[in-house]
Parts: sequence; C-alpha cells; structure tokens
Amino acid sequence: MALATDDSHRATSALVDLTPIPSDLTTLYWVISEASLPDVDSGYFIHSPATVAEHFREYGPAPIDGEWIALVFASDGGGRLFAIGDSGQIWKSATASWFDNFDVAAASLQEFLEQLDGRIINQS
Repeated sequence: MALATDDSHRATSALVDLTPIPSDLTTLYWVISEASLPDVDSGYFIHSPATVAEHFREYGPAPIDGEWIALVFASDGGGRLFAIGDSGQIWKSATASWFDNFDVAAASLQEFLEQLDGRIINQS
C-alpha cells in the first residue's frame, strides 16, 4: 500500500477535474495513492488516481445501466474490474472485460474495503 503524496494529490485533483467522482473515492485517494495485494485470494489492486484517469481517457466510464458515471478504480488478479458509480455502489465486471456486464459487489466503498479487510484477515 502506498500512502498518498503530493504527486498523488495532484493526480487526484486532475481526476476530479476530468470527471465527477464520488467523494468517498476522493477521500480514499487523499490517504492512499494505490494498493497492491497480490496474495489476497487471486489478488486485489486499487489503482492510482493517475492510472484511473488514464484508463478513463482511454475507455471512458464503465457501461453500467443506471449509473451516470462509473469509474473503474480497482481490479483483481483475474482481470475483473471494480467500478464506483455516482450512486456510491461498487460494481464488479463479470469477466475480465471493460465492456462486459457489471454486478453490484458492495453497497459502498466502505463496504468494499471492509470485505477486502475480511479476506485479508481470513488468509492470516
């Protein structure tokens, strides 16, 4: 896990300028810039704000019905993507594709992080 730095704060501000993002994700990026947890299940990776912005420019928002903007911010070791919608819900792609179906994975970013924490604890 990498703590936020001045550079990651600037990248977060640039991401906010690029597209509206949920305040929970902004808050997370003010604390950590990214996380790499390759040994948890098949692996979990919270992408840096610079990476999220780069992917948003390249692919646009995840195509999730009912979400105005769904920003991909994480992935797992199987290539599945996690997106946070403007509703605050976390969505997970059904396959390792940006353009596949996404299903609700957590009601909020906090719940997603708590689920991840549970996986870490269960592996210990």
